This record gives sequence, structure tokens and C-alpha cells, in this order.
Amino acid sequence: MKNRFEPCSSLERPIPRRKFLAQTAAAASLTIVPRRVLGGINYVAPSDKLNIAFIGVGSQGFRVMLHFLQQPDVHGVAVCDPNKVGFNHPQWNTHEFANSVHKLLAVNSGWDWLSPDQSLQLTHSLRAPSGVSGREPCQKIVNAYYGSQQRSGQYQGCAAYNDFRELLEKQHDLDAVVVCTTDNLHATVSAAAMRKRKHVFCQKPLTHTIYEARRLAEIARETGVATQIAVANQASEDTRSLCEWIWAGAIGPVREVLNWSSRPFWPQGLERPALAETVPEGLDWDLWLGPAPERPFNRAYLPFVWRGWSDFGCGALGDMGSYSFDTIFRVLKLEAPASVEASSSERYEETYPLASVIRYNFAARAEMPPVKFTWYDGGLKPARPDELPENLPLRGDGEENDEGLLFIGDRGKILCSFHGGSPKLIPESKMKTFVPPPKTLPRSPGNEREWLDACKGSKTKPGGNFEFSGMVTETLLLGNAATMLGGRLDWDRSNLKVTNSGQAEKFIRPERRSHWEL
Repeated sequence: MKNRFEPCSSLERPIPRRKFLAQTAAAASLTIVPRRVLGGINYVAPSDKLNIAFIGVGSQGFRVMLHFLQQPDVHGVAVCDPNKVGFNHPQWNTHEFANSVHKLLAVNSGWDWLSPDQSLQLTHSLRAPSGVSGREPCQKIVNAYYGSQQRSGQYQGCAAYNDFRELLEKQHDLDAVVVCTTDNLHATVSAAAMRKRKHVFCQKPLTHTIYEARRLAEIARETGVATQIAVANQASEDTRSLCEWIWAGAIGPVREVLNWSSRPFWPQGLERPALAETVPEGLDWDLWLGPAPERPFNRAYLPFVWRGWSDFGCGALGDMGSYSFDTIFRVLKLEAPASVEASSSERYEETYPLASVIRYNFAARAEMPPVKFTWYDGGLKPARPDELPENLPLRGDGEENDEGLLFIGDRGKILCSFHGGSPKLIPESKMKTFVPPPKTLPRSPGNEREWLDACKGSKTKPGGNFEFSGMVTETLLLGNAATMLGGRLDWDRSNLKVTNSGQAEKFIRPERRSHWEL
């Protein structure tokens, strides 16, 4: 899809405004000229902009918001978070938040308070710089950004909400929402927005439970709004290349896939803290819990560290598998496994284990044979392929961590990065003589651009739409259910049911707190 916001060439440069007005005044009839003609390169008329609210503005929500604000056809109208301001959000590097805002606003100072020189002890071995986020800091950023574009330098048009339900009721100019909450609120927020006919862009994993994934796909189909998951590799050149290579028979029929991750980077494999702590000022703890059962506040749950708690997050598989599973599903045309089996380090009732191995079995699909797919996390890895030299690490090119993805076919193997990037045949001698097949798949303008164009009426459906992503997420979360139960689960996708375990139902469709039903 061609990007519609292209700069004019030197031959298409508009004539000066004063000369243009003089010419039109002398014309026999008056022509009304749209503001976009006079606005210069990359100008987008207000009527062509999408009014977007950012729901969930912790660390990742902060980053995603800044990215969307830079899109010429996006107008941020509101932020929403149950936390007024938080001082303990992990940054990827020192001064990340402050530097990002300075870059956005084209200034060198004034926002250093977003990145105080403090650190967080995330786990016993991992520390990270502490940053400031929440609805009030993000509201200030949005207002400052649009204020910098005004002659007065002032702008107060960004609203801030504690509760997403209030936002959806009161923000009448809203076109779309970007959801960056904890995993257990993804479905609730997204469903509420879609029922209001708002387009939705949601962080991964799409949902917290298998039932939620099915319902979101159904609601997206019923409402017809534009939906997209934040899995950028679905729009990548590498994913398309992998599809074209394997579909053209580069390694023959694929019968096995291996996928390994170094996550988790957050605490897992522990019991619930015994002591209750005082809820920080400005945090609506009940709203933060969402549909999860009530429990006393403790800093062991947030921010960031919530991923390891089964009531709030989806562990390493939900965090990272959302990327790799998307690629694998597209390349191998998967839909649902026949069964899944898991083994792990010691299991706990409320947190995911420190390390696990999950084995999926998929039946044959059309021209493709049955395939076995194995997931490893917590530092566990498959055996090194014989084709990989001993002096090379078992990981895809460009990976900072020991993570990767390996496709095993009847006539060869493809090793790539965790997200499917930098695919290469192994051994290296095969790659040197390999002639890639023709490019037959349509290329993407980018994950966010797919969604924004669809919000504005494009007939091309976003690749990471909720119907496709819901199917992937069901399989992803079935692996978590097998891990928590510690056994094999036989899966009947048509009836959304595990056929050999009554205990699995609590993971398929767990109970929700009153007033939090989908």
C-alpha cells in the first residue's frame, strides 16, 4: 500500500500564497482552496485526522503514545490510566523517557524530571533506570506537543481520565483507541471500545484468556471496526520472505519448529506476598485489578512485574510468543493444535514457572504435513543443530539475547531471529547458493500504518486484525494452561474445550469479578 503522505517534488511545489490569492481574485469565478493545499509538505487537514485516546500509559503505553503522536494524521485527544503518576516505571536505558520527549518537542531540556537518576530492582539480578509516567505526565506531554505547534505556544485540549468507561462515554469526538493496559484488561477495554464503534489498536498478547480471544474476534467481526495487534513483525519484509521461501519449497515440507526465549526478565515462580501495603496516592487499585479477583495491594504486582502473575499477565509465552507465534502461524498456515503438552520448573498457584518447555502438535493442512512446534523459555534451549558451527551462538542474527526460531524441513533448515528476522539457510554453504523465489505477496506500509489507513476507510484489512490474532492467541494461551496444569491437553477449538481435563476450564474461561463481564 502506498503511503498517502508523500512530500511534493520540486516540480510540484505550490506557488507562493500571496501570488496564488492575487491570481484567484482576478478569476471570473471564485474557487475555494482547501487548507491542505496551502499548508505545505506533510500538512493534514484537521478533518482528515483521527482523534485517538491512549488507554494505559505506563512504560510501554508512554512509548507507544509518543510514536503515534508523530504520525501526521493522528490527533491525541485523551489519555487514561488508573494511576495518576507513577515514579517507578522501568526505562530501557538511562534518561529514555526524558530524551524521547525532548526529541518529540525538539528541545534540549525541561523534561528531565521524567527520568530521575534512580534505579529499580526488578529481580534479584536485574536493575533498570526508573522513569515517571501515568495519566498526568502523559497529558502534559500531549498538550506540550500540540502547544509547540501553536503561535501562542499553549494548548490544553488533551483530556485525562481515570476510568476508560468514563472516557468512552464523555469523549464524543473519539475515533479510535490505543490499548496498553495490563494483559487482564486488554479484552475488557477493547470490547467496550468496539461496541462504541471505535477502532482499536491493542498491545500484545491480545487477551488474557482463551475465551476473551474468541469473544474479541467475534465482536470485531460484528462491529466491522478496524483492529490491529501491536505485533510489528506481521507487517515485515522478513515474514513475507519466510512465507515465500517455505511455500516455494526452500527446505521441503516443514515438520518441526523450535522457538526459544530468554524471558522472563521479571519475577516468576513465587508465592503471593503475605503482607498488605498502603495503596500509593493517585492509584485506583480496584480499577487496576479489573476483572481479576480482589487482593490487597503490594508492590510485588506493579509496574512491569505484573507479567509473571497469572491473574494479571501471561508470562514469558504471552509477552514474547505473541511475536514468534504470529510469524509461525502465517508461514505454516496454522489454525489450532490438536494437543499441547508442557513440562516446567516448579509450579506455583499464582505465578508462572521460572522455565518451561511447551510442545504443540498440529494436524496436516491442505498441502502441508503435520508439524510439531516446541517452545522453550527461562533460558532453556533446544539442542544445537549439526549444521551450525560451534563458534556461532544458537540465536538468530541481530539477537542480543539467546533467542531464536528454527524451521526444520525434509530438505533443510532455516534459522532466523526470534521475530522471524534475518532468515538464512544452514549450513552457510546452502545460503550462498540459494536463489530466493520471486516476491509474490503484497508488501506492507507498516503495522501502525495498516491500521491508521483502515481507520480512515482503506479496504485493505490490517494483517494483525483481531480475527487472525484471536486465533493465534487461543493457541498461545492454551500453552499457558498446559504449563499451569503440568500435563497434556487435547483441544477441540470448534467448541472451545479441552476434552481430556475438567480442570482446564478455569484457564479457558475463568470467573470474572461482578460488573467486569465481557
